[in-house]
Amino acid sequence: MPTFAYEAMNASGKAQKGTMDAASSDEVIQKLRGDGMFPTSVREAKAAGKAEKPKAEKVKKKRKLRFSMPGGVSAKALTLFTRQMSTLQDAGLPLLRSLQILEQQQKPGKMKTILGKVCEDVEGGNTLSESFSRHPKAFDRLYCKMVAAGEVGGVLDVILQRLADFMEKGERLKRRIKGALIYPSCVISIAIAIVTGIMYFVIPKFQEIFKDFGVKLPAATTFLIDGSKWVAGTYTKDQSVPGVIWILAAPFVIFFAFKLIRKTPIGRAVFDVVILRLPGIGNLTRKTVVARFTRTLGTLVSAGVPILEAVLITRDTCGNYVFEKALNKVHDSIREGENFAVPLRESKVVDSLVVNMIDVGEETGDMDVMLTKIADNYDEEVDVAVGSLLSLLEPFMVIILGSVIGGIVLALFLPLVSMIESVSGGGKK
Repeated sequence: MPTFAYEAMNASGKAQKGTMDAASSDEVIQKLRGDGMFPTSVREAKAAGKAEKPKAEKVKKKRKLRFSMPGGVSAKALTLFTRQMSTLQDAGLPLLRSLQILEQQQKPGKMKTILGKVCEDVEGGNTLSESFSRHPKAFDRLYCKMVAAGEVGGVLDVILQRLADFMEKGERLKRRIKGALIYPSCVISIAIAIVTGIMYFVIPKFQEIFKDFGVKLPAATTFLIDGSKWVAGTYTKDQSVPGVIWILAAPFVIFFAFKLIRKTPIGRAVFDVVILRLPGIGNLTRKTVVARFTRTLGTLVSAGVPILEAVLITRDTCGNYVFEKALNKVHDSIREGENFAVPLRESKVVDSLVVNMIDVGEETGDMDVMLTKIADNYDEEVDVAVGSLLSLLEPFMVIILGSVIGGIVLALFLPLVSMIESVSGGGKK
């Protein structure tokens, strides 16, 4: 009787490994489920012997010929691969053959290299989820756990289809938000460039005119000229770097500072708490995170992943410290035998409607359906929030830009008025 190696989750959500003698993998799955465990991987354990060494050496040699390409795997490429893999599995093609077909049609790059290594691992006896887990930059924890659940349940094609739908909806949400930010970003960038050009090229010409006429300059004009000197790098003799260089470097400095702050636990926590409290942006961020975490959790639960493991994966992928803390409390509550809704209600990070729908889902046993409905509803609310934010941004930007340009014009024309008055007075005499 063959021996099977298995990996499973117990009732408390802890991973367990072991071996079991059985006639088939289905028998192992049934026995594990009968013991109250959820199997995530079941494969036949191969005895180590001389016959296996040549094959292992051959695989090792093949791997040496493969080189990792620079860059990462785009979400679009991964979604397309998942969709095509689901179609091939639904058509009844063997797993290895499906992977080989998809590898051959890939263009040279990171995805092709990774799929080549996955093919080698699957051919060597590893499960698809184990092969994917060796490439975390392409296949994250959520992806691997869902594939593992599909392999154990024999519904890999269905799980891959759900994964593709999940990724497409997630990317669609990102595109909406990025698309909404393009317009204000372009307007602000062009405005800064125009104002910088005025300060660098135009203001010095007016300064020479004012100097030739010997006009006493108002405080606003003096401030404007000092700003122009700073931009040109002539404000003081000790100024080594022109201000225009700082203005050009500011976006990059802000970007890298943001990345650095987000890498520290304290900085990330403070940033996430502050962003949720900002008017307008905080509401949009909250709705976006709710849509993401409910869709992720609903997809995992519908795939058959144990609720404790699903909550942990959702916690690690929600992308916000406040929600991670709330989901951690939910995980501890479920592990102690309580329900999902109570700690989520106490955390006050989501609306009462979300909590009530999850509570109803727990009672009826359709929690995955309820979570998906919440995600769909919040996707629509994100669209409305993005539109509202843009409606507020447009007049706000007009007021700010009008004030800046108006201030520059006023500061330049005040001395000109004095000059005209002095010339007119001199002419009358």
